[in-house]
Amino acid sequence: MSSFLSYVLSGISLGSIYALIALGYTMVYGIAKMLNFAHGDVIMIGGYIVYTALSTYHFPVWISIISGMLSCIIIGVVIEKVAYKPLRNTSPLTVLITAIGVSYLLQNIALLIFGSAAKSFTSVVPKEWTIKTSFVTISGETIVTIVVTVIIMIALTLFVNKTKTGKAMRAVSEDKGAAQLMGINVNKTISITFAIGSGLAAVAAVLLCSTYPLLSPYTGAMPGIKAFTAAVFGGIGSIPGAMIGGIVLGLIECLSKAYISSQLSDAIVFAVLIIILLVKPTGLLGKKINEKV
Repeated sequence: MSSFLSYVLSGISLGSIYALIALGYTMVYGIAKMLNFAHGDVIMIGGYIVYTALSTYHFPVWISIISGMLSCIIIGVVIEKVAYKPLRNTSPLTVLITAIGVSYLLQNIALLIFGSAAKSFTSVVPKEWTIKTSFVTISGETIVTIVVTVIIMIALTLFVNKTKTGKAMRAVSEDKGAAQLMGINVNKTISITFAIGSGLAAVAAVLLCSTYPLLSPYTGAMPGIKAFTAAVFGGIGSIPGAMIGGIVLGLIECLSKAYISSQLSDAIVFAVLIIILLVKPTGLLGKKINEKV
């Protein structure tokens, strides 16, 4: 029983990281209707910036995390302005190819600057935060990851539903042309969306590298793909869907590794996604969009 609880907690923790990463995909797609496949590599860059701030310059943890978030926000906005904005009215395939190109560009920049050897990332969570009971031991990283994810999800939901900028995001998501006619700055709104997603990527990088303490230029690749899977699973464009999709994905992965096969866990995750999409093509919380002709 204790081992099962341990696997469930690990699954929720991993799923929370996937959910944070999935937010970047789901917000950008929901508002700009673009798939930013470079998002996983923004996470990797954020991890390296925090690692450098902690290990090389010995900054306090909170300053290192803030510097990582600010750097990722700048990178995300620059990517949107330089790579995606000129292609906004082109075919989705053109944007997809560009996103893949940006992904490889970020990976190669990291290779040139930091090298291919994996770095050992020191957890930002104090060891004293670990909780030990007679049933299960809960690591500090697990506690912090779950708490931070829940807080961010609640804050983001309130931001989108209650603030003027959030309402502008929803308007742009519904109809860019109509939103522009109503006086909403569409370009600014999309840039803010990229900034929020990229800032959260830095937080996800810290949580991911604290839990799995190896950092390389390819660190963000597989988590990025799995987070995109979580976004599709929950219903891409839905913030609660990203949360649910991430948690479910994390649980399936950890329980599959524990009780079926560690080699087959990824295959099981994607097989479940295929089954869900066959039953409900829009994902768990996704809405069917009727296009006017």
